[in-house]
Amino acid sequence: MASKNRRSLVYKGSYALRHPDKIRPYLRRLTRDSWLRLKSRDHISYYRAVMKEDAARSPEAAVGSHSHDRWLAQGQMQFDYLVEHGLQPGDRMLEIGCGNLRAGRLFIDYLDTGHYYGIDISPDILLAATRTLTSNDLGAKLPYLTLVGDLRLEHLPAAGFDVVHAHSVFSHSPVEVVEECFAHIGRVMRPDGRFDFTFNRTTGTEHQVLREDFYYRTETLVTLAARHNLVARFMDDWEELPHPQSKIRITLGS
Repeated sequence: MASKNRRSLVYKGSYALRHPDKIRPYLRRLTRDSWLRLKSRDHISYYRAVMKEDAARSPEAAVGSHSHDRWLAQGQMQFDYLVEHGLQPGDRMLEIGCGNLRAGRLFIDYLDTGHYYGIDISPDILLAATRTLTSNDLGAKLPYLTLVGDLRLEHLPAAGFDVVHAHSVFSHSPVEVVEECFAHIGRVMRPDGRFDFTFNRTTGTEHQVLREDFYYRTETLVTLAARHNLVARFMDDWEELPHPQSKIRITLGS
């Protein structure tokens, strides 16, 4: 779903008039952004601090779900989509930005033992992920959960994954983080593997809001992928689902 320019004063004023209850949370985020800009050396450390604060209030809200029912529904939507697109129990899956296993708990249960790998930049949200494993009795499925400081994927095996999944990761990432992932993702994908990711789509000016939300044109990401010998395809059928972000699928070029 394409978005308007949320940085424009016209948009901000109109949104504030329609949603006065959002003004105080926005001002709190604005204050946090100003403080974190001073103390963070890069975007990873910046967003790790954001997740630390948000996860302390609610791990489910920290990954973008403002109620438990919504957390369950969003995870189910991600799972159903990949299964409908051919995910098999024997596939090996990497989830980038696994969070507190909103969808991961379903993937872990569905996949063969040891076939799920989840990575995240936030130690706080990974602690919440271990609680999700416990509450869903999934320890016997032996998932791999790893804290990372970048998206170079150096600790992962070459050609190790049939499916790579990143939901609401690039929506919070500047272009240099996206490109870092593109530069290394091909190494860990199997020749016939696929990499699905969501992003905030705009048809106008690309922009960011408080360094937490980034908006890209589809052609920017398609071109960036091609630079790293990756083929990117916009997933039209995802647009039919009740989710504000859009989805691209990447496969390996020849």
